[in-house]
Amino acid sequence: MTAEPAGDAPPGSAGPVAADPVAADPVDEVLAALADPTRRRLLDVLAGRGAASATELAGDLPVTRQAVVKHLGVLAEAGLVTGRRAGREVRYEVRSAALDTTARWMASLAADWDRRLARIKGVAEAAEAAEAAAMAAAEAAERETRL
Repeated sequence: MTAEPAGDAPPGSAGPVAADPVAADPVDEVLAALADPTRRRLLDVLAGRGAASATELAGDLPVTRQAVVKHLGVLAEAGLVTGRRAGREVRYEVRSAALDTTARWMASLAADWDRRLARIKGVAEAAEAAEAAAMAAAEAAERETRL
């Protein structure tokens, strides 16, 4: 006997979907979007050539136009690209604001780790210096007892 999904749960799930408070974070959305190598390549191509349609972009990638459109949708949700209608086609462009925000977050994270590692280094060096001083004092005391 299988359990029926409750309420507004997606098919095949065990229950209602709880709101994910972390998923709304723009940095998380950017990192999730950039986790896929095809999307990273798509962003590189788009950044290199400027505004382009999904059809033009598909010509530069080993995926179908439909796959490009889906990937562009994920990139747009993350704020990495924007699409503007130009006649019958949509022209996509890179938006740098979301990348800038993510880069600032990563720089802040790196700076935090640099501070932590510097403290660890300081503690280790102080312990090493104290050990060296204790050994020197012990050697000096041993020399005095021999005299």
